[in-house]
Amino acid sequence: MARTKGIGQGAGSNLSLAGLVGRAFGRLGRAGGLVFLLAGLALSGWGAYEGAYAAGWAGTHGTLTVKQCELNSSLNTSRSSRKKRLNVRCEGTFASEDGKSTDVNAAVQVRYKYAQGTELSVQQADAPTTDTSTDGDYTQTDKPRGWRFFAAFFGGWVLTGLGVFCLATGYAPFGQSRISYDAAWEAAGRGVTRPILIGMLGVGVIGAGVSFLVSYFV
Repeated sequence: MARTKGIGQGAGSNLSLAGLVGRAFGRLGRAGGLVFLLAGLALSGWGAYEGAYAAGWAGTHGTLTVKQCELNSSLNTSRSSRKKRLNVRCEGTFASEDGKSTDVNAAVQVRYKYAQGTELSVQQADAPTTDTSTDGDYTQTDKPRGWRFFAAFFGGWVLTGLGVFCLATGYAPFGQSRISYDAAWEAAGRGVTRPILIGMLGVGVIGAGVSFLVSYFV
């Protein structure tokens, strides 16, 4: 009898351990889903913001007449790939297209050095706080680059859709998952999760592809 009892206790312990592992992987799947969701929203927000200014759709459009351009050593040492590409600081005078705003202390980060007197098409994101301050914020107008930012915006939809799927089903797309993909997909079909996932993936992939193509023709 003692032997039978020991076997029963061992089986119970195994089931208990399996339950703990299962719950842990379920939480892991939802935690991963939350990470995907937040990353997707952040990527979409960043792409939309940067793209709107680069494409000339946001801010005050105008011209920055270059006085001087110089390499910015602090940006050259940055690990940010965006800052490494925009490693030249050009200073000059900004005049808005409508003639209502000027800034003699304007500066913009660009990829290349420009000769004195060159007129750069820019967007003023933030006006300087005073006539003598140098805290105005400018972005060079570059429609191809803007459309590549829009591709990032749509790419964020893909991550967001995956995040919704993992949060709703508990499926973990990495490592061992408590819930199989087939079971998660079947569960997603019982409500609105599957249509949301398919819609976001479709819009994200198609939108990103079209935006990249457009960037080569604008």
